[in-house]
Amino acid sequence: MILCSNTINLKVNQRNLNHSHQVIIQLERILSALKDVQIADYGIPADADYLKSYVSARQKIDINIQLLKDLTEDNYQEQQQFLLIAQNITNKIDLLRKELYLSQDKTWDLSPKITLTNEITSLTKSIESREQNLLLNQINRSQRSFERAIAAFLITGLINFGLVTQMYYLLKGYILRFKNIKIALQQSENRLRAIIDAEPECIKLIDQNGILLEINASGVAMMEVENADILIGKLVYSAIMPEYQNAFKLMHESVCRGNKESLEFEMIGLKNTRRWMETHAVPLPNENNDGFLHLAITRDITQRKLAEQKLQEQAALLDVVTNAILVKDIDNRILYWNKGAENIYGWEASEVHGKKASRLLHKEYSSLQDDALLSVINTGKWQGELHQVTKEGKDIIIESRWTLLRDEKGKPKSILAENTEITQKKQLETQLLRTQRLESIGTLAGGIAHDLNNVLAPILMSVQLLERKLQDSQHLRLLKTLENNTQRGASLIKQLLSFARGIEGKRTLVQVKNLIAEIEQIVRETFPKSIQLTVNIPQQLGYVWGDDTQLHQVLINLVVNARDAMPTGGKLEIAAANLFIDQHHAQMNIDAKIGAYIVITIADTGIGIHPQVQERIFEPFFTTKEQGKGTGLGLSTALGIIKNHGGFVNVDSELNKGTIVKVYLPIKPNPNTDIPHGDRCSNLNGSGELILVVDDEPAICQITQSSLEAYNYRVLTASNGMEAVEIYAKYQREINVVLLDMMMPGMDGETTIKMLKKINPQVKIVAISGLVLNSTIDQASNQGVKAFMSKPCTGKELLHTLVQVTREFR
Repeated sequence: MILCSNTINLKVNQRNLNHSHQVIIQLERILSALKDVQIADYGIPADADYLKSYVSARQKIDINIQLLKDLTEDNYQEQQQFLLIAQNITNKIDLLRKELYLSQDKTWDLSPKITLTNEITSLTKSIESREQNLLLNQINRSQRSFERAIAAFLITGLINFGLVTQMYYLLKGYILRFKNIKIALQQSENRLRAIIDAEPECIKLIDQNGILLEINASGVAMMEVENADILIGKLVYSAIMPEYQNAFKLMHESVCRGNKESLEFEMIGLKNTRRWMETHAVPLPNENNDGFLHLAITRDITQRKLAEQKLQEQAALLDVVTNAILVKDIDNRILYWNKGAENIYGWEASEVHGKKASRLLHKEYSSLQDDALLSVINTGKWQGELHQVTKEGKDIIIESRWTLLRDEKGKPKSILAENTEITQKKQLETQLLRTQRLESIGTLAGGIAHDLNNVLAPILMSVQLLERKLQDSQHLRLLKTLENNTQRGASLIKQLLSFARGIEGKRTLVQVKNLIAEIEQIVRETFPKSIQLTVNIPQQLGYVWGDDTQLHQVLINLVVNARDAMPTGGKLEIAAANLFIDQHHAQMNIDAKIGAYIVITIADTGIGIHPQVQERIFEPFFTTKEQGKGTGLGLSTALGIIKNHGGFVNVDSELNKGTIVKVYLPIKPNPNTDIPHGDRCSNLNGSGELILVVDDEPAICQITQSSLEAYNYRVLTASNGMEAVEIYAKYQREINVVLLDMMMPGMDGETTIKMLKKINPQVKIVAISGLVLNSTIDQASNQGVKAFMSKPCTGKELLHTLVQVTREFR
């Protein structure tokens, strides 16, 4: 910079010197020309040579004045001085010119000319002197500037030498650092390449045209080639399965526009190995243009896809099963919910995911849930029954099996639950247990009834014998009272027998519509007016085959119970309908069979039955009424009658809302069946026929013998089956009828019949028993028994039966 400044100063000084020198030269030329003009003026004006000198000098002066003007145009002071000189010179020349026109003889005063010339010369000398001084000053300054420039150059040279030296060492250090950086960069690149090649996932770089630029070792292995050179520079689409190429191209274009993308696709290697791949792509700025490169990290997910496919197959299998399969975490939140669960509970998987099962499936908190969770965590499994609720609020019973699932560290992770709805099963089990309990009680009741009938039978027959012998009215009244009470006891026993499902009344074709009409009349005439009765019976109601008296008793018991359940009044509805029970409905009730039924519904709006009591309402002697207002045999007897008719009963009751009882009776398929009518004979006396009475009760044998002998029958008695066979074998030609007790110790009635049939296939047998079961009647009928009677029976009933058997089967 100093050198440059000195150089500039030198150039300026040199220019000033040149300028001063030119000014001095021009001034000297002007003075010289001015002298020539003066010389010409001093000569003879008329001389032509002098005139030429004058003109030439004048021209030189004009030229030099113009040059001085040009030289001094940048300096105002000099320009003013030169203008003054120029004016004086012009005046001088004008004066000389005038002299040319004057007469030759005239003498001019030369003092003004001399004075003017002296002024011009003095002024010119002054300017010249000043220019000389300026020139000297410029020369001095130029020398000083040159000296300073030389000094500056030396200093600059020393500085430059120091700078060059420092630059050398800096450059040397930079070169060394550059080499180290290059080595470190190479090492870093090698390490990065090693890391990228060691990465198990494929890493590749793709340009905007889909050309592969870089790929790591894992990608080379996935593509099943020996080295990356085989792949680099080629399109990446060729390795992608055709059905995924379009999706990959769209993803590639999106990435090259600066977006992040991901895609799952299937590719094939050079060895035709198909793989499922998952790629995550990010845009990488391209240093060559404004676009982006496609940097992709791709992993092989073939095993995951196979596992997912297997899980989908397993999930499909889980969706096929009818059981509910669900997975819960330790906090009881639902993670998985199969189709079976949707069918059982009503919620779809999307509705329950993440919700707590305890709040969703249970109406209220139960300690059983905590016990089950604690058990499955401690033992790894739990099994039990749970009361849960569906989406519609329906209560269901679930048999649940829990299995604990652990993570890779062995810590509890989730619980797999398999739930089976057993609501119908539990209902059937309840019905079965109730049936078994009722059968047990019925068996006990039947045994008691049999023994009581054996006790009442001789009493009832004795009363009738005494009535024939006694004529006193007082004694007859006593006998009538004894007979009525005996028959009352027999009626009570019949109820027990009905409960035991053993009694068989007289069956006929029953029109249920007429039966309900009779019940309606009784209700309207006897029930309180506060009870509103509604009857709904279709015109085309079917028929049933049964005992109308017993069915009447069933309906009376049910409407009376409904009345008692509405002490302050209410609504009573009696309805009937034809119904076909299919297999599905038949499975819901243990006593139901597939076929056509008449369903009789009796519904009330009474106080209802407590759920804990509903299972016991059909037990004999069980009643919810106050003491003294119910025997507890009404519903048990009704159930026995209905079952004896091949039907069943369902009860649905809710506290403070009412009770609905539905009686199902099988429809008689042929309503034109002939109904047998037995003719009652007026003449009960025998004709000396021989009757074999077989009974293990001596009192019954004795009173029966006395009754028959009173009506002209001959009688033989046997106390057991063996004795009866022996007597019949001896007197078979004379014995007309065998009166046989079906329940005897040792050889029972059925075995005795078989033995008698062997002796005489045409033997006439009248079976009698204190426990008349349908199975016993059927077996006896199949063995050729002509009639069947139940204990206790009156003497007249026995005589009517004997008359019918002896006369109809001769």
